[in-house]
Amino acid sequence: MCHDCSAEAPPQPPPSRRSVARLLVAGAGLSALAACTPEGPSPASSAPAGTAPASTSGSARAASGPPSASASASPTGAASAPPATSPATAAPAPPSAASRLSKQYSLTNPASPWLVVNKHRPLKPANYVPADLVQPRVALAVSGEAALLNRTTAAAAERMFAAAAAAGVTMTLASGYRSYATQTATYNGYVSARGRAAADTASARPGYSEHQTGWAFDIGDGGGACSFQPCFAEQPAAVWAKANAHHFGFVVRYPWMLHSITGYYYESWHLRYIGTEAATDMKKRGIGTLEEYFGLKAAPGYP
Repeated sequence: MCHDCSAEAPPQPPPSRRSVARLLVAGAGLSALAACTPEGPSPASSAPAGTAPASTSGSARAASGPPSASASASPTGAASAPPATSPATAAPAPPSAASRLSKQYSLTNPASPWLVVNKHRPLKPANYVPADLVQPRVALAVSGEAALLNRTTAAAAERMFAAAAAAGVTMTLASGYRSYATQTATYNGYVSARGRAAADTASARPGYSEHQTGWAFDIGDGGGACSFQPCFAEQPAAVWAKANAHHFGFVVRYPWMLHSITGYYYESWHLRYIGTEAATDMKKRGIGTLEEYFGLKAAPGYP
């Protein structure tokens, strides 16, 4: 729209055929270059850098360095540069993808299946203990509190493990509930050995672990291969869970190449219960993280 229509410039003659031809050739060249641009690595062709020896965050952290805060990751698993817009001019976030589901649950109540715990969202209270911890009737690779889950998660795990067994896949419960005291000891051990900054890349701080909620657990393969290591993603238990866990209400909580959102590198062994409807909707729509699904900010590091 012109602001001073009385001072419009005189009309210009149409471009020549030679000018149009040059523009078309240039456009075709750019299209060809875009089509030849190589894509980033896939989980099948490369593995995340570094490993952690045990499940400590919510579970083990398959990374030796801190998540990058200078890049964002897309739901498809490809890292991308941060947007050019500043927070002051960025477009508002779209509505939560979960808002269309038939039932809605709290994102802050520890007893809610939609609870989101990450480096920006600690448990409240920090020493929360689920009131309904039980030991599921599944193959166990651990004992004591690590063999416990809340009652809802345990029932769903029993159904999932049975379905996996029927498909010829042996799955074990490798790490379940972890108390605040246990997480404190685990985290402090990392701090003593590596320093606080490095510990934060390998273990969740006390009160920030999904394992304390009873809604999450780690799986192992029947053969015990690659436990809590990047190569576990290629084991039958991990492959089957990635393809089928949503039927039983579970998601892989820390997906490939989305550490700039979740704060943790790929953990193919760490499953989180959110309910069948939500898990299936996430799978169908290709949304990889709870942060994106529930319309929350990314949490690559502690504030």
